[in-house]
Amino acid sequence: MTLRYTPGFLYALEVVPPEVRKAFFKQARFLASNLQHPSLRAKKYDEARGVWQARVNKYWRFYFRIEGGTYYILDIMLHPK
Repeated sequence: MTLRYTPGFLYALEVVPPEVRKAFFKQARFLASNLQHPSLRAKKYDEARGVWQARVNKYWRFYFRIEGGTYYILDIMLHPK
C-alpha cells in the first residue's frame, strides 16, 4: 500500500516532539505493509467519514483514510484519554 500525507498532517507533524515523529514513521512502515500489525491497534474511528485510527505510542494516535491502494494520513494528535 502507498502512504500519502495531507497538508494538515504535515503541519501537525512539525509540532510533535521528535521522539513521537520518529515513532510515527516506524508505525507508518508497519501500516504500509500490514494494516493488522499488532502495535498499530488500527480500528475504524469514524464510520461515516471512513476515518481510521492507529497508535503511534501510548499517548499519541494518527488518523487515516483508505482509498483504493492508498492510505491518506490525515492527522496526528494526543490521545484524548
